[in-house]
Amino acid sequence: MLLGIDHLVIAVRDVEAAASALEATVGLASTGGGRHEAMGTYNRLAFLGDTYVELIGVFDRSLVVSSTTFAVGNAALACLEAGREGLATFALATDAVDADVAALRAAGSPIGMPVPGSRTRQDGETVRWSTAFPELGPERAPFLIEHAYEGAEWGPQARAARAAFHHPAGGRVRLVSLELPVADVDPVGAEYGRVLGIAFSEGWRAQVGEQEVALRVANESAERQDLPVVRLAGEPGTPDLDTDILGVRWVRSGH
Repeated sequence: MLLGIDHLVIAVRDVEAAASALEATVGLASTGGGRHEAMGTYNRLAFLGDTYVELIGVFDRSLVVSSTTFAVGNAALACLEAGREGLATFALATDAVDADVAALRAAGSPIGMPVPGSRTRQDGETVRWSTAFPELGPERAPFLIEHAYEGAEWGPQARAARAAFHHPAGGRVRLVSLELPVADVDPVGAEYGRVLGIAFSEGWRAQVGEQEVALRVANESAERQDLPVVRLAGEPGTPDLDTDILGVRWVRSGH
């Protein structure tokens, strides 16, 4: 079953610099991350409860290109080689990736079979998960991920600590919605339905768990660059925010 937005994959040229900028500008502290040693990428993670922002960079292009099953790395590399930082793709969390993928494929979805993944933390612990990928891209459907709920990053104590974590923004912060500018909402919305069985309501909004995914027609003539919008909810009294950084528009409300 789909649980909600698991994480946003934001491709950046310098992961440490991006993490510092995200904390200084948006007030989100990166408290996790590590290296995909065999796949050529590394990351920092800013957790919003169990949802997180992944700032991902490339340390070895040849490894990324040769890792044909690591679609996230290739999506991030494609962004960077197109000359931009920003949202490369995102993931939806599931608690039953094998069953979900079997049902989707039986209904005609082109999503790939689940594959195991892992990352080594800075403390040496290995974090494990299973993912299922369609073809990825900024205007393509997201992928699915099921975490192994164990260890220092996904065990019960870690998840409880994240739920209570106070960011520099002024307290706990949660992801409310992701709004994506696309060239044409009709084919993109149809792809979400074909690949993941997600149905959009009038206005091109879809509820996934406690969060919302929205599509809108990109406005190339806007005075302000038309970027994906990440809407955050802070604790009451947290200052409101509306800023562009790392190829994303961040909007936070404390009301």
